[in-house]
Amino acid sequence: MKTHTIEEVNELKAWFDAQQLPATLQLNQSTFIPDVATTVESLFMQAYICYENPKMQGCIVLLQQIKKVLEK
Repeated sequence: MKTHTIEEVNELKAWFDAQQLPATLQLNQSTFIPDVATTVESLFMQAYICYENPKMQGCIVLLQQIKKVLEK
């Protein structure tokens, strides 16, 4: 399983910091985020703690999915 480097997490954080986030977001058919800013903040808190743990990559995966939707 792939893990991430601190540089990758920092790059992702820099991208989010440069964005005007929407208040809410329908991430996919089954996932609605009612408070995007708080969700992103919480996911980054976890990402900075768990980025090297291969079993705790969900926070980074979610951040990448949010980024992908926002780039559309």
